[in-house]
Amino acid sequence: MEHLPDLPRVVQLPDGRHIYADPAPTPAPYAGPQVVHQHIHQAAPDKTVQRIALGSGVGAGAVAAGVYFGPLLIGALTAIAANIAMLAFLALVLGWCVHTVVKSVGSPEATAAVKNVRKGSRRRRG
Repeated sequence: MEHLPDLPRVVQLPDGRHIYADPAPTPAPYAGPQVVHQHIHQAAPDKTVQRIALGSGVGAGAVAAGVYFGPLLIGALTAIAANIAMLAFLALVLGWCVHTVVKSVGSPEATAAVKNVRKGSRRRRG
């Protein structure tokens, strides 16, 4: 049992509490200059605007709004653009369907009417 460390000594303070008495003396406070380790990192691209806003004194509310509403605005604009693209595609398909149905169902009278309209528009031009 010689290889085990000594058990710490327990001392009772005057107020009744027990503490461990450390036999090792406490080191003297260091009186030399204080060394500060500072790590400087480049800001992430999405944080640059917020840091510039804070540096110019805009305030934390504007920074929080930029952080929260920026991605929200991008998402909303993307959803709107997707809806408009889908509606344009739907209008194109429906127009093609109407054109195909009218073309296939057309009667000889409709064909004659189209020819008369074409003739009439040529006469006005010339």
